[in-house]
Amino acid sequence: MRDDDAEAAASAPPPRRTPSRARIRTVVAGALLLPILAGVGFAACGDEAPDAGPPPDAHRAEAPARPSPTPSWDRSPDSLAAVGDSITRAFDACSLLADCPGASWATGTDPEIDSLAARLLDDPAKRSWNFAESGALMADLPDQMERAARKAPELVTVMAGGNDACRPTVDAMTPVADFRAQLRRALRVLRREAPGTQVYVASVPNLRRLWSEGRKNPLGRRIWDLGICQSMLRDPQATGRAATQRRSLVHTRVLAYNRVLEEVCATDEKCRYDGGAVFGFRFTEEELSRWDWFHPSREGQRELAELAYRRITAP
Repeated sequence: MRDDDAEAAASAPPPRRTPSRARIRTVVAGALLLPILAGVGFAACGDEAPDAGPPPDAHRAEAPARPSPTPSWDRSPDSLAAVGDSITRAFDACSLLADCPGASWATGTDPEIDSLAARLLDDPAKRSWNFAESGALMADLPDQMERAARKAPELVTVMAGGNDACRPTVDAMTPVADFRAQLRRALRVLRREAPGTQVYVASVPNLRRLWSEGRKNPLGRRIWDLGICQSMLRDPQATGRAATQRRSLVHTRVLAYNRVLEEVCATDEKCRYDGGAVFGFRFTEEELSRWDWFHPSREGQRELAELAYRRITAP
């Protein structure tokens, strides 16, 4: 990075392209819900009863990593494609058991969300595309990336990996080596089809934080019992050794996934990792969907857009 006055002069994000993009923040409330969603929760640091915990090196990695500098980074791309899972599809953000792409943090058109596309692009309706799929795993990312590459976007956003940890059982979580290989393959697909495209990679949300926040609500606990993210959320009130160890294993796997995201992104000069911003965001119940207490609410989507905008427009 540059020093002294040169760095100070470049530190401020570029102004948004139209004044109308500063919008009102709102929170939507809802009720009820049902089971089987294939998605992922939101982000931040964990609060849990004392336990054996992950190994010392995993605790050290829990702090957001310092983003590495990216050469020749365009802070004002004019087109954007999004890949990933149900978070980017804004599942359960507007209605029960349904995608709500208009509220997506990445490409949404809802003015109250103030999506990344709305902040960056002059014509987001024509110059942004959402190829994310609810329930997607990292293994699905190469196919999504291939579809995104056909649009030749100047920026691709990636938010994936939550479903790889959020499985019916701990044993069903995606092995770290497979996770790494799948992400590398996705980037190779993009580079083959669109070598100049920039990539923003968001960290995997902190599922243990999700458990810690959602378990406070009786409705949320009943909803989770229907089958959501059982590797982390099964028996949410249990704090015995077995339950604590299970949650610790999931948490450690999320930390490992985030290390992979950072390391693989660092091998590509046109890739920026979020530095652990999504993982480290201390969300509350307001940022969780009232239909499942698992996915981001509209307020949560707005916060994700803000986190991405800060990183993408940083010098």
